[in-house]
Amino acid sequence: MGEVRNMGWIFNRLGEIVPPERPALIHGDHVTSWGDFNRRTDALSARMIAAGAAPGDKLGLLMRNSPAYLESTVAAFKARLTHVNINFRYTGEELFYILDNSDAAVLVHDAEFAGIIESLKPRLPHLKFILQIGGEPHQFAQNYESTASAALPLPPQDYSPDDLFFIYTGGTTGMPKGVMWDHDALWAVMGNGTPVVGQPPLESFTELFANTVAGIGVNRVMVLPPLMHGTGLLTGISAIAKGGTAITVPGHGFEPEDVFAMCANHAPDFAIIVGDAFARPILRGLDAGLGSIASLRYMVSSGTMWSPEVKAGLLRHNPAMIILDSLGSSESVGLGVAAQSAANAGEATRFMHDENTLVLDEDMRPVVPGSGVMGKIARTGAIPRGYYKDPVKSAATFPTVDGKRYSIPGDFATIDADGSIILLGRGSQCINTAGEKVFPEEVEEMLKTHPAVDDALVFGVADEKWGQRVMAVVESAGVDTVALLAHARAHLAAYKTPKHIVVVAKVPRAPNGKADYAAARLMAGV
Repeated sequence: MGEVRNMGWIFNRLGEIVPPERPALIHGDHVTSWGDFNRRTDALSARMIAAGAAPGDKLGLLMRNSPAYLESTVAAFKARLTHVNINFRYTGEELFYILDNSDAAVLVHDAEFAGIIESLKPRLPHLKFILQIGGEPHQFAQNYESTASAALPLPPQDYSPDDLFFIYTGGTTGMPKGVMWDHDALWAVMGNGTPVVGQPPLESFTELFANTVAGIGVNRVMVLPPLMHGTGLLTGISAIAKGGTAITVPGHGFEPEDVFAMCANHAPDFAIIVGDAFARPILRGLDAGLGSIASLRYMVSSGTMWSPEVKAGLLRHNPAMIILDSLGSSESVGLGVAAQSAANAGEATRFMHDENTLVLDEDMRPVVPGSGVMGKIARTGAIPRGYYKDPVKSAATFPTVDGKRYSIPGDFATIDADGSIILLGRGSQCINTAGEKVFPEEVEEMLKTHPAVDDALVFGVADEKWGQRVMAVVESAGVDTVALLAHARAHLAAYKTPKHIVVVAKVPRAPNGKADYAAARLMAGV
């Protein structure tokens, strides 16, 4: 078969041409060479197929960051199975929902989750094959390591650009939804293998494979968020899909010392984070002299807004680095990008974009740049098919306007006269106080400019007079709330200023750095 815009076909070709000694995966001190990576993913794919997995079947991954995550993902590509990410923090019924809703036929899980899988398995008769990573496998599972180490050849596959890849996203309301990406669209949003950030996509796989062999655009990418979330996962896949290396950190939490160790031992040139939740601890460690990030050429954040002063602090420690904000979501990758270097450190974040991203007003018409009109960010071109088993929500998020399909995940923004996008925030968290709209992200970013505040979450609470009032939970070792309120009033309109501030030791966030507003409300007693 000739060239196919399919991830399984791409990884099969990479396995033939990437120098076998080049590292594919690094996890702490453990290194998986490309030669071993190719053999192991072939063996995993072959075993899944032998167990009855057919093209289009769903493969669930319930694990923390480890080499097995990306091995299993690529094995799914090669076997034409559909990847399903599962949040390892889910409880029994939440976990059952994902496995049942996705129709998972194959499951790969860490040993720590064997007990809960055993309790759910009688309710999941569609599961054909289960692999357990580590420990003594339960009677219903096979040993992951012995399976991956077996010398099993991958049977020929009829790869298609329409093969699917799922990203389950929690969103802000309701149960998680499976975002359906065709491989063709997935490859497009990863830049078609372009070797340099910001350059046009490659014209052919011939260019990609030539670059791969020559080492052009072959990066060592340090993935700090969980691979179970889209930000970390797509970054890890993109790194190895160009013949490069994905680096992950062992352990169950994030520590900046691990970042410095990876930089010292493996010299990553890219790092992917999720905003201040990762960046502030790294900056504190750098300021304390705990290590260096000198090897990094790019630090990329996606999924949340983060503070200009933190970016400036990181650039102070590595003036040669470029910091990128990637605007996107599971439903819409590549909405825009904002770049900062030592030359413009500390400037406000403004997203530049291509012709496929625009801001639509309430009438679904493009907002005129410079008009000040607020609208929703929309993306056309390479976008998902929709949500799995949810045509109603699919129609709402992926509407067709004048014959063109868009992805509109819900982010509000304005667009400046120069075409740059100013992100306001997600409408689902918008606070309506006395008829005025307040986007929590704007208030949060302002609060974090106070030197005594490390993190902040802002939300609305019911109020008889105003409808909702603005409330904040801030992370600080001892901020003066009176002084913080004065700081807020000096930088925000009065209606945006929090009416009450609760100081906590740690602002609640998920492992991927995203805000947990429900937990913040509980902390505040509302």
